[in-house]
Amino acid sequence: YVRHARRHLAGPRAEFVVGDALALPFPDGRATAAVSGLVLNFVPDPARAAAEMVRVVGPGGTVAVYLWDYGEGGMRAIRAFWDAARALDRRAEALDEAVRFPLAGRTPLRELLTGAGLAGVETGEITVPTRFRDFDDYWGPFLGGQGPAPAYVASLPEDHRAELRERLRATLPRARDGSIRLTARAWTAWGLRP
Repeated sequence: YVRHARRHLAGPRAEFVVGDALALPFPDGRATAAVSGLVLNFVPDPARAAAEMVRVVGPGGTVAVYLWDYGEGGMRAIRAFWDAARALDRRAEALDEAVRFPLAGRTPLRELLTGAGLAGVETGEITVPTRFRDFDDYWGPFLGGQGPAPAYVASLPEDHRAELRERLRATLPRARDGSIRLTARAWTAWGLRP
């Protein structure tokens, strides 16, 4: 991704650098804005990552973050998956992203940025439609092994995988044309460095 971005998107206003979110490779106050998109759930110390974002932004600069909402009413494609998995397998509860990623909410994100020293912290949400052509279009990404839910599917014996697939097939809402229309919500938070 970085190689492609450097070739096609780099220029006088954009630079692409690989670094550690807990030790950003930039001097204090270098940036006017720092944004973390869909990352903080996977960082071992989100508070330290937020502090690093604040450090590299100059006074009056903006720090913003956003994360998928894995709870009820949030990322509905994933929520349906974990609800079905949990109904069939008790060990799925500990793997559910709503349980594993408690930072993904309006209040936790506000507290994270306020705790990092930002002023005027605000929160919001972004909701987008997610439309799947049919059940196979929905189910296919879960077979790739990439991410928490697909890794869980890959760990299942074939009979349990089939049971989960059929439970989802029976419970997901379908339009007349067979498509599955859901929504995905991300929580957002942003504030200014004093």
